[in-house]
Amino acid sequence: MSGAIYMAAAGALSCERRLEVLANNLANLNTVGFKKDNCHFQVFEMSEKPGQAEAQPLGSHRDQAHAFWMRVQTRTDFSEGILKNTGSTFDLALRGQGFFCVQTPEGVQYTRRGDFTLDSQGVLVTPEGFPVLGRNGKIEIQGPAPAVDEAGNISMDGEPVDQLQLVSFADPRVLEKVGETRFATSDPEIASVAAEEVKVRQGYLEYSNVDAVSMMTDMIEVLRGYESYQKVIRSIDEVTAKVINEVGRPA
Repeated sequence: MSGAIYMAAAGALSCERRLEVLANNLANLNTVGFKKDNCHFQVFEMSEKPGQAEAQPLGSHRDQAHAFWMRVQTRTDFSEGILKNTGSTFDLALRGQGFFCVQTPEGVQYTRRGDFTLDSQGVLVTPEGFPVLGRNGKIEIQGPAPAVDEAGNISMDGEPVDQLQLVSFADPRVLEKVGETRFATSDPEIASVAAEEVKVRQGYLEYSNVDAVSMMTDMIEVLRGYESYQKVIRSIDEVTAKVINEVGRPA
């Protein structure tokens, strides 16, 4: 394969990957607690070992384009989404940097999704049925209308019940998506810290941080880029075919 076609194909594949990410973001436009993903591209010299290769700016060394390969990464944008007032007692939203802690079969995981309910045992759980953690473990509430203040303190008729376990990370990029708007640390040795600059809003839900207009604009841009790469590949293929069939043919 010629270097020109290789680079055009690599560009088309990167457009495909970016389109997948944008489509997933749009599909979760109204998902509570969802955080959008962004694509990042790196280009490496093929002569170097992948583990030792030095990242090159996309499009650099155009005269040596055939000697490069591309890696696509996705990174989660943890910026806050908009809050919507639901008036529900067990709907909780966070303002500031922090996460709710959830006990799952795979261990403690983290989420910004706060549409909680009570199970048959009076335990505060996620929509999937996983217990939400407080300072004393699972949060058991015996009553229909507990009060939750901005610090996450839960009380019933003025009597303290528990406090939500709210945590944060110095670098949220250590978190990986594990499904259902939950996150887990990429390294088990990475420890969370108590969230200090976060406030709880009872009766509200934080929706996704996806901007529909921006996503649609990006999708149009990606589709046009993909079409351009297709035209480049087609043109190079036609030139190659012409060279094979006509150049050097006796007059």
